[in-house]
Amino acid sequence: MSAAEPPGDGDHQLLVLIDPLARRYDGESVRIAKDVLSAGSHAKICLPDGPDEFARALSRRGGRRPVVVGDDHALLRAVAQLHRERELADSTLSLIPVGAAHTLELAHALGVPRGAVAAARTALDGAARRLDLLVDDSDGVVLGDLRIPATGATSGAAAPPTVWDTCRTLVAALVRPAPASASAPLRAHRLRVEADGVLLNDLDRPVEGVSVTSQGDGGLADVVIHTASGETITAEVKAVTVSGPDFRYRADIQVAGPVRTRTWTVRAGAWALVLPAEPPGE
Repeated sequence: MSAAEPPGDGDHQLLVLIDPLARRYDGESVRIAKDVLSAGSHAKICLPDGPDEFARALSRRGGRRPVVVGDDHALLRAVAQLHRERELADSTLSLIPVGAAHTLELAHALGVPRGAVAAARTALDGAARRLDLLVDDSDGVVLGDLRIPATGATSGAAAPPTVWDTCRTLVAALVRPAPASASAPLRAHRLRVEADGVLLNDLDRPVEGVSVTSQGDGGLADVVIHTASGETITAEVKAVTVSGPDFRYRADIQVAGPVRTRTWTVRAGAWALVLPAEPPGE
């Protein structure tokens, strides 16, 4: 992460966007966060009923700094909208993490404190850190990492899967790839992977997984390719293009595709998140 910056002159003018799922999941944490933020700032509290109202409130924030109360999905929704509106570079976001543990993995990986009180105090007194962003050629954003895992292949005379079975198997493979010892074999992809114009893998060498992970700052991402033959290919890149037969991928916590080609480019310091201020001397 880059050097800390003050949130700005309007740091005590807050727009607190409380995701409806957070209200239903843990109303007490939401209440605590509201109390802490209201006591330390001029906070406007918004209780949108869904994504559309969330988007409208964020668009009408004026000079207020957005504070999202919710999980990783809520944070991604805010970042994606500001990116589409081309206002991300001039905005500073805070997050109060409220949700099930598996829906907050991205928030904690980014350095957001655990617990409503600590996170709310950070929103008031923390420092804005500039972070890199992965942007794809369809204007999608990735805050942490994306993965193209191998998918499970069935064998034997099993009954034809239903649509629900197919979707459930696919999502399970994307979110939690099956271990090598699982009974169902993995079906490798035939993918062409180019990084900064250099060919890392071609269609004649099947791969069992590709990952692209932002380093946080510095304008580079780590690319790791696991081939079906057991090789591991790594590179630090500014842009990566993956192409081949239809493939799906997991960007942070969201599954996307199928696509036949996609390019992701690192944008250095593209967004700002308020995180705990570093102690003096660090």
